[in-house]
Amino acid sequence: MNLFDQHRQEITEAEAPLAARMRPRTLDEFVGQDAIIGPGRLLRRAIQADQLSSLIFYGPPGTGKTTLARIIANTTKAHFIAINAVLAGVKEIRDAIATAQDQRGMYDQRTILFVDEVHRFNKAQQDALLPWVENGTVILIGATTENPYFEVNKALVSRSRLFQLKPLDEAALRQVVQQALSDPDRGYGRLTVQIDNTALDHLVNVANGDARALLNALELAVETTRPDANSTIHITLNVAEESIQRRAVLYDKEGDAHFDTISAFIKSVRGSDPDAALYWLARMVYAGEDPRFIFRRLLILAGEDVGLADPHAVVVVNACAETFDRVGMPEGRYPLAQATLYLATCPKSNSVMGFFDALSAVEQEREAEVPSPLRDANRDKKGFGHGSGYLYPHAYRDHWVEQQYLPASLQGQVFYQPSSQGYEATIQTQVAQRREAQLAAMVDNMGLAPAEALTFSPTNSAQERWLQRTLGQAGEQWAAIRDRLFSLVQLQRHEMVLDLNAGSGLLTWEAIRRVPEGGVYAWVQTTKEAEALIEQSQALPELIRPIVLRSPLVELPQLLTVEATGIRFDAVLGRNVLAGAPCLDQAVATLGQILESSKHPAPTRLALVEAIPQRVQRLYQLLHPDWLSSAVYQQLSIAEETIYAQAIEGKWLWDVADLQRLMEAADLQVEIQLEISQTERLITPTLLERWFSQGTQQLTYADHLSRYLNEGDIATIRDRFTKHLCNQAVKWQSTIAFVSARIN
Repeated sequence: MNLFDQHRQEITEAEAPLAARMRPRTLDEFVGQDAIIGPGRLLRRAIQADQLSSLIFYGPPGTGKTTLARIIANTTKAHFIAINAVLAGVKEIRDAIATAQDQRGMYDQRTILFVDEVHRFNKAQQDALLPWVENGTVILIGATTENPYFEVNKALVSRSRLFQLKPLDEAALRQVVQQALSDPDRGYGRLTVQIDNTALDHLVNVANGDARALLNALELAVETTRPDANSTIHITLNVAEESIQRRAVLYDKEGDAHFDTISAFIKSVRGSDPDAALYWLARMVYAGEDPRFIFRRLLILAGEDVGLADPHAVVVVNACAETFDRVGMPEGRYPLAQATLYLATCPKSNSVMGFFDALSAVEQEREAEVPSPLRDANRDKKGFGHGSGYLYPHAYRDHWVEQQYLPASLQGQVFYQPSSQGYEATIQTQVAQRREAQLAAMVDNMGLAPAEALTFSPTNSAQERWLQRTLGQAGEQWAAIRDRLFSLVQLQRHEMVLDLNAGSGLLTWEAIRRVPEGGVYAWVQTTKEAEALIEQSQALPELIRPIVLRSPLVELPQLLTVEATGIRFDAVLGRNVLAGAPCLDQAVATLGQILESSKHPAPTRLALVEAIPQRVQRLYQLLHPDWLSSAVYQQLSIAEETIYAQAIEGKWLWDVADLQRLMEAADLQVEIQLEISQTERLITPTLLERWFSQGTQQLTYADHLSRYLNEGDIATIRDRFTKHLCNQAVKWQSTIAFVSARIN
């Protein structure tokens, strides 16, 4: 760069608009988008570690897409090239690729290619990028306001990680204003600017989540307001209203906003919500949507979602559309609103969808011949008998007769299912009665009989047991429990998750799959478990590996303050966290501390699956009462129930009521769902030995029984287990609690 270029750049930067001058340069200056760039999130970790892969930033204007790319340029060690798809073409792409190849060859340096407005590239230009992204010559960072799934080459999308940026919330916009007013070099920190609360509220509200629009309005307000006698620039509500008078509405007639808004409108009308329907209608009209497009969608809805529930609906909407064509805008908004309200408040039925069932039958079924009575009799009635047997409905009472009109292969098929709404309710019974009569006539005339059973085989009891045991495998059971647990928290892709008692990684690996742009912390209690998790995670890319924490449960809150500084967990998951804790009171209190530390701005969701210690399978229930004398069986059942009613080895065998009470005492809003789990378990000789051996370091079933039964009775009980259940599969029952909670 020569002196003239440097001087020109300095002048350009000094005279740049406020929004350009205040563009954040580091992650710490960046405001908003905590869901993707907040502490612990994947993108922040990737930027800080300089381990970026190809990215596409998608979101409305003024949300930070280009800013994030510039921050990456300031942080990365890679060579950074920026082009704008509006101005660039294939030549600029080739030049960038040539530069990237030189940087790699001469300096072994990667190249990041930032393409602003990437959706503006045509297919040929996007195809020109693809091979270089694929072979790693460049790391692509694209920014677009349009849905990349529709506007960007699918091959590019599949090789990139997508991040959706949302409009900035009120707090973030206020922070943007504060930064601009306090920065002495790039903003107005050298001036005395006083902005009224009402003026700031107006600017933030009308900016509509767009930081650029907000800064442009602030700049206009400051630059056009003369200082008072004290050199203070006073921004009043009147000044703010003059600076930004109309809300910035993101509405491209071929983009996401167009399709999303019309979708919300149609779903509101279909859902019979006139208030929401009018709101979305107003959004579209305000943004300049073509009313004829809206009328077209309303006419479709009148057939699809109203149908025969109100046969006049399509007539009313069509009349409103014709009225609009006569009067135009702005008065045409009256018939537009009238058609919307009529459809939103009339009864609904989608019974016309039966047509598509019929269409599916045509596509899938073998082509059926037209029944002879329904064929055209004018040409070949004498030769082939076409039309013979047709019953003329007008010749019968009520102008109807019970004959079949479907092909033989489809007789009895139902396509039209009348609803119980509006006008259609009046014909529902009639349609059903006539169908019944048609079916009765068909059976009488055609002599239909039940289908013959063509195969038979005797029951193989061993095979049946094997099949049942296969269905009850622990892996499948735990997979179902895992999926249900995750359904309680409904994770978003960008969220942070803490997995308690990670152990085998059952929940950890699934959490990593569900939050690819977020992050996962996994807590275990033993060194062995920690080493196992770390070893298993080595197969994953470094950026998405879980952060493994090890400590006793009571020390976990303190450990999180050190190892997860600034991290706010969106969800905390766990399996048998409480069932394995030596003290339930202390464990619940610890969970409360973890949730309390992460409750702002939104409360952390807690989901646990716990085996209830007091509701496990009783062994005496596996024995048939006839296998023992009634006295011994009664003594055994009383003894075992007594054992579970007290602490074992100092451990409290709690029930669900205890858990509910302790969680509510910890100021947790809790919901507990119980599920009885029944699986197949094979009673092996090894298992029997573990139950009935005595004198070992750990107390056994027989040790506990010895406090209530004599040695002879215990020997008899063991003998019955061995004789009747050894190497047999039994139904093993336990009670599982699905616990969902959040801090009050």
